[in-house]
Amino acid sequence: MGKPVVYIDGKEGTTGLQIYDRLAGREDIELLLIDEDKRKDAAARKKLMNAADLVFLCLPDAAAAEAVELVENPDTRVIDASTAHRTAPGWVYGFPELGGDQREAIRTARRVANPGCYATGFISLIAPLVKGGLLPANAPLTCHAVSGYTGGGKKAIAQYEAEDREAELVGPRHYAVTLAHKHIPEMMQVCGLGRKPIFMPMICDFPQGMVVTVPLYLDMLKGAPGPDRLRQAYNDFYAGSRFVTVRPGDAPACGFIGSNNLAGTNDLQIFVCGNEEQIMLASRLDNLGKGASGAAVQNMNIMLGFPEETGLAEPSR
Repeated sequence: MGKPVVYIDGKEGTTGLQIYDRLAGREDIELLLIDEDKRKDAAARKKLMNAADLVFLCLPDAAAAEAVELVENPDTRVIDASTAHRTAPGWVYGFPELGGDQREAIRTARRVANPGCYATGFISLIAPLVKGGLLPANAPLTCHAVSGYTGGGKKAIAQYEAEDREAELVGPRHYAVTLAHKHIPEMMQVCGLGRKPIFMPMICDFPQGMVVTVPLYLDMLKGAPGPDRLRQAYNDFYAGSRFVTVRPGDAPACGFIGSNNLAGTNDLQIFVCGNEEQIMLASRLDNLGKGASGAAVQNMNIMLGFPEETGLAEPSR
């Protein structure tokens, strides 16, 4: 049997370029490339998609929905990095650490929706608690998050990296202030929530990295488990995970949880901080790693039968 054939549709975007960087040096796959002057040619793209064993879609939502219709080969499998199919019937959510048969579902899937970066952080914290019966599905949740500017795409990157950039870009900036961020539907569906969380993200003046936090009163949790018991619950849930780890203790020795410490990795670290009355849950990851292209490559590895860490940075422990 020959090498699996892979095509990236939308390689020129941030996620597509990072997927390409992770795949370009691999000798265990064959990577199809489209001529630069044909990258918007639907016929040329369709030909490559249907010649591939696996296609990454790194496109805006509407374009991703259109691109799926170009795939007519029943043997071509698709990983969509956009928001278009994350709650769609027939698509498997690409977060293998969700437990149960999630990894097996990804392995056998024809269509996989790659998670959103903020959603990955939120889901990593809340799904284990809801699934374990510790947190009610209708709990009133608030989520704060900070992210590097690369999550905003080419336009944000250009703004932040311009020599004559605006002074206001130095400080963190809240956005999605209508509280209707596009990741909320997948956050709710995957966690099994019946109540919309209040989600308040900020974009910051560093390229890559993210911390997602959820504060809780202890009495919101069944049995009011303290920090140590919650850490154990997460350790049990993520036992054997290659990339998700639970940090011991309340916080790093410095007392701060840095947002860009995991840049360049596919790691996700969970922190449980607080006291016997209030808890702060925190998830730290690279918004372009486990939050985007790294997760997409991990899903590809699972789908094609490779060890899931292949081509990804070694986890930092």
